[in-house]
Amino acid sequence: MQNEITPGSAPLSESHTNKTLSPWWRRASLITMVLGFSVLILLTVKVYHEAPPIPDKVTSPDGVVLFTGEDIRNGQQVFLKYGLMDNGSIWGHGALLGPDFSAEYLHTLALHNATSIVQQRYGHPLDSLTLVQRASIEAEVRAELKQNRYDPQTRVLTEGPGYEAWFRQQASVWNMYFSNPVRNGGLSAGIITDPNELKQLSAFVAWTAWASVTNRPGTTHSYTNNFPFDPVAGNIPTADAVLWSALSLIFLLGGTAAVLLAFGKFDYLGWKARSGYLHPKLMGARVTPGQRATLKYFALVALLFLTQTLVGGAVAHYRADPGTFYGFDLAAWLPSNLLRTWHLQLAIFWIATAYVAGALFLAAALGGGDPAGQKKGIDTLFWALMIVVVGSLLGEWAGMRQLLPQLWFWFGDQGWEYLELGRAWQMLLAVALLFWFGLLVRALVPALRDAERREIAGLFLCAAIAIPVFYLPAMFFDGTTHFSVVDAWRFWIIHLWVEGFFEFFVTVMVAIIFLQFGVVTRLTATRVIYLDAILYFAGGFIGTGHHWYWTGQTSFNMALSALFSALEVVPLTLITLDAWDFVRLSHPVSDTTRSRVEVPHQWTFYFLMAVGFWNFVGAGIFGFLINLPIVSYFETGTLLTINHGHAAMMGVFGMLGVGLVVFAIRQTVDEALWRDLEKYIRVGFWGLNGGLLMMVVMSLFPAGILQLIDVLKNGYWHARSLAYTGSDLARLLEWSRLPGDLVFIVFGVVPIAIAAVRAYLKGRKTILTADLPIL
Repeated sequence: MQNEITPGSAPLSESHTNKTLSPWWRRASLITMVLGFSVLILLTVKVYHEAPPIPDKVTSPDGVVLFTGEDIRNGQQVFLKYGLMDNGSIWGHGALLGPDFSAEYLHTLALHNATSIVQQRYGHPLDSLTLVQRASIEAEVRAELKQNRYDPQTRVLTEGPGYEAWFRQQASVWNMYFSNPVRNGGLSAGIITDPNELKQLSAFVAWTAWASVTNRPGTTHSYTNNFPFDPVAGNIPTADAVLWSALSLIFLLGGTAAVLLAFGKFDYLGWKARSGYLHPKLMGARVTPGQRATLKYFALVALLFLTQTLVGGAVAHYRADPGTFYGFDLAAWLPSNLLRTWHLQLAIFWIATAYVAGALFLAAALGGGDPAGQKKGIDTLFWALMIVVVGSLLGEWAGMRQLLPQLWFWFGDQGWEYLELGRAWQMLLAVALLFWFGLLVRALVPALRDAERREIAGLFLCAAIAIPVFYLPAMFFDGTTHFSVVDAWRFWIIHLWVEGFFEFFVTVMVAIIFLQFGVVTRLTATRVIYLDAILYFAGGFIGTGHHWYWTGQTSFNMALSALFSALEVVPLTLITLDAWDFVRLSHPVSDTTRSRVEVPHQWTFYFLMAVGFWNFVGAGIFGFLINLPIVSYFETGTLLTINHGHAAMMGVFGMLGVGLVVFAIRQTVDEALWRDLEKYIRVGFWGLNGGLLMMVVMSLFPAGILQLIDVLKNGYWHARSLAYTGSDLARLLEWSRLPGDLVFIVFGVVPIAIAAVRAYLKGRKTILTADLPIL
């Protein structure tokens, strides 16, 4: 990199620096990726050996078998096939409509044990004890629950006195929970009635509670690092959670300082406008048949987006009023767990479809045209994606209604949060993504043969292939795989897609857009791609483990994940440095005429600026807020998680998806139609951003803070139970989300959908005659 450095110089234009990119950019990116993956693989392998053991038998003190390991595994499948991970959660992972099942079981067990001891010893209620007596009883309960009676030689877990009577009550407890949608957050009434399934589900939940409280051998904390917080049961934060939270701040400050120092010293870093006369390579160019074929993708994106927001509004209503939907029994037909599944899957589908179509559109521009048969391939891919979307959504409905008793895993609802679609649909989606990658390769062959375009085209393909490749871990588990192991692989997909390769892919696409606009040089675009790759990979890979703090991993994972997940914030702070560059890029000044050059894609720039804002706020501020182990310990699975999810997922990836829709529309339709559509785009932009801001400020963030306070005061189980979520204040904050939802849908999504559908219906007939230039 030394031949690129000109210390002490005035602000650099590209002409002041060496025109050749230092090879250390490529080497540093590769080294960072290899090191990150090495540690991530190590952490993943360790969970196979360190996950909480599943005993072959669980017995009473006198040897009576209460349930078996097979019951636990079957109970996990009951939990999944009825979609209960989209109702409540296990170890904080899942939905917020119902309780955290493991926390609820643990707390009621602790109270049961305390009540039993008091009755035997004093013969009167627990509340009537003196403070000294109560402290003594609680200490005895904690000691009992913390004692690990699992024998690794015989693989038998022997529970303490009184547990047998307690466990035999659990089937009826869950039967009562499932009987009333008001009590369970909007599940279909009597969703599970089979006594054997209720017993198996009880066995699974009992095992998760045991793993969350009993001490891991050789330590003074549980297999889940004492999660969930429940002082009555003896679960309080570990010293590791405090220590690594503090040390992670050092990594954050050190990483931020290093990057700011680099940006101060080497002022060619970041998005720098090119000097000289601008030559935009997009507007006025002929749109290829393949590019025009992507218009139907963008129309589909808008319709899926609209459907997802309507479904999301219904899910929010279930949280505010689970008993009725304005007088209609919605739970009988569209229960909350099904709608929540659809809400997640539709979000993934419309955002991914926007990226797939945007990549195909940009590949044609970068490659200089369509290869033979490209349009037919794009049309084929569209219908393949349609089959996946429609088939998986209907399969999830049929699976949850138990219409696929033997095929629920393959064609119904797998039940794993974010990866609910059946295995057959997953396989078809993976094949479709590989086919998409093949289309990109075909389109980019001319660019790969050209010295000027080769590197950025290669980076484009590297970013693209990572998306289908890192979907493969979805095939590494099934309904019987250990919960801790599944969570490891789940977040290989969820985290590495969102906070690794999607970020990388986004950077490459934005760089190509800027390059096609003519506002940056090839060297600047390539350098930014490598820089962002280094920064995202440095924290993002190992930082995946912050999702595993409480799911059966050891404190070794907590140490590494806390330190490196703090670094995930560093590249997001650079958004503030790029903000003014983005403004200048949207209205660049020609060095030749000294006048502003209007880049026609004004609204594309505005959406990119919105991405920058929400990246810093949603992913940076709200993400870092909940990533520290000591905060995550109390917060996981509360509304602060949803607050981060909405601000980051919609604000970053969603806004970019909509930006790609706007970009393609502007490039494809003629001027007369664009002038008609622009008013919808304008309203949609402000509606989306204003509505999302209202959701966060008026509901999600304050509700999350109040729920966190309740965790601290009353324990995690209470903040996740109907005792809190059904309170007047909690329900009021849920209702206060309605104005933001309405603005977001009516003034945000609907105008964008109108523009996208009209562009498809009318704009596809427009033929622009100018030749498409090559970069």
